Amino acid sequence: MYLGIEIGGTKLQLGVGPGDGTLTALWRGSVDVPRGGDGIREQILKETPGLLERAGLARQQIHGIGVGFGGPVDDADQTVIKSHQIAGWDGFPLAKWLTELLGWPVALANDADVAGLAEALFGAGKGLSPIFYITIGSGIGGGLIINGEIYRGCGRGAAEIGHLRSPFLNNNKIVFSSVEAIASGWGIAGNAEFLADSTPAWHRSSLARKHRKEQAITALTVVEAAKCGDEIATRVLTQAWAALAEGICHVIALLAPKRIVIGGGVSLMGDQVLFAPLREMVAERVFQPFANCYDIVPAALGEEVVVHGALALARKRFGG
Repeated sequence: MYLGIEIGGTKLQLGVGPGDGTLTALWRGSVDVPRGGDGIREQILKETPGLLERAGLARQQIHGIGVGFGGPVDDADQTVIKSHQIAGWDGFPLAKWLTELLGWPVALANDADVAGLAEALFGAGKGLSPIFYITIGSGIGGGLIINGEIYRGCGRGAAEIGHLRSPFLNNNKIVFSSVEAIASGWGIAGNAEFLADSTPAWHRSSLARKHRKEQAITALTVVEAAKCGDEIATRVLTQAWAALAEGICHVIALLAPKRIVIGGGVSLMGDQVLFAPLREMVAERVFQPFANCYDIVPAALGEEVVVHGALALARKRFGG
């Protein structure tokens, strides 16, 4: 049995299982952002004994830990390079720290990479290779899985589709921004808020400040407004999916994956709002010799996908 840990920007999860796509026990909590990395590390130490107790396991039955971290990590020394969301992680020796405090060997990887591993082994990509996984939430991450193994390039990460540059219409000028800045949950909300409050011709939009009573815009409110025909919301989502389609077309041209699996909170917008228009945009832009070589599907493993991947990683490293 193994311990799997997901460390995200808003969510922390601990799971126990054999690394075969099943969970024996799970704990889920929220990240206390102001407390930074110190707070997260305290939560891990506090919650692990209770998790093992609920799973009915003794410490000696755990053979290792897998960690999916929400940011880039260094394979060589198993340290965190940086978190773009939570302070207190830069250069932190996470694997060494966990081993010293909990006593088990640790395999550390990026959260999108291990989520992709889980989907390739147990989820929407099972039986296919290569699989390219995209997570769209507060940010956008990617993972390339080839024959059941994570591709990590030179050892500091790869497949970072969210950091590709894409053309973007801003104040009637074409500028370039990252796919993440345009198509992530935070990007969608931020772009909608800017347009709703700065474009006089659209002052009657339901997203404009005076119509939403000062409430913050979220990706969900943009979707609901688009379903009601709101022009700003429709424009923002169209730009978001166009940027994402552009990134996916680069992935297809360079890597020719058999399947592209999309997960994360934004993927829950569903087929009508996200997947159907995205597939259409990709089909219009894709390198035509590869046009019939891929498909784009939603992820299958839900909110526990990173934990499943972390457990699978630990099993690969420490399963003997």
